[in-house]
Amino acid sequence: MARRNLNDLVSFVTVAREGSFTRAAARLGVTQSALSQAVSGLESRLQIRLLTRTTRSVSVTPAGERLLLAIGHRFDEIEAELDELTALRDKPAGTVRITCGDHVLQAILLPKLVPVLREYPDIKLEFDVNYGLRDIVADRFDAGVRLGNTIDKDMIAVPIGPPLRMAVVASPDYFAEHPVPRKPQDLMAHRCINQRMQTSGGLYVWNFERRGKQVNVRVDGPLIFNTTQPQVDAALAGLGITLLPEDELMPHIESGRLVSVLQDWCPPFTGYHLYYPSRRQPSTAFSLVLNALRIGAAGR
Repeated sequence: MARRNLNDLVSFVTVAREGSFTRAAARLGVTQSALSQAVSGLESRLQIRLLTRTTRSVSVTPAGERLLLAIGHRFDEIEAELDELTALRDKPAGTVRITCGDHVLQAILLPKLVPVLREYPDIKLEFDVNYGLRDIVADRFDAGVRLGNTIDKDMIAVPIGPPLRMAVVASPDYFAEHPVPRKPQDLMAHRCINQRMQTSGGLYVWNFERRGKQVNVRVDGPLIFNTTQPQVDAALAGLGITLLPEDELMPHIESGRLVSVLQDWCPPFTGYHLYYPSRRQPSTAFSLVLNALRIGAAGR
């Protein structure tokens, strides 16, 4: 294919990934009209439709999906190589995009990465706070942060925090009016604060384990959230029992504002990991971020 068509291929890949001409035009810094003409021209030369357009959405056709899978990662590799050239400059530069939850951002990522930003002012960090299981390759993130046991096997995963454990908590006022649960099944008779999982759309199933015995409980209650901080606030207000990582609740437990129960049913598990594609060559900026986040790194 002639070299003059490479820009049209970039246009197609961006629209296909964004699922929107508006977002793709903003990312590329061009008008929607120019972008539409570029994709239409590519389709005309190939004599096959690559995108299905409606008034509300854009999706790839089977032919478009095949082309995207064939060339999309090649443009990523070219972009990564161009980013690598920044290593030839006096100071590393470039943008590192990370998708993560809000608590790990505040508790681990920002405290460890502030020194990197101060030492390397040409590095930019972009954080996407999201509780869904994002496809970091398709969404063009450099890395994501998840609990270690939820990461796909084809990713490189680096621990950035200690082991965690869950905690079942409620306010002293709540337990003054309701009996303290002695076993996980007792929670079914309580007002519990639920979490809607963004990826599956279902409610989070509360999992427990003691001496090798696993128990799953589907709880019920007056409140459902899709992020963690409102669950903490609701528990502090005495509105019910919540189940969250203990590190998010520890200040309130230590102050006595929340009471932890069923501790023997909440064993430790692997903590937060930074994960990224194994086939992608890390940029110098990303390598500095990775080294700063590793367990044992200076400043932790």
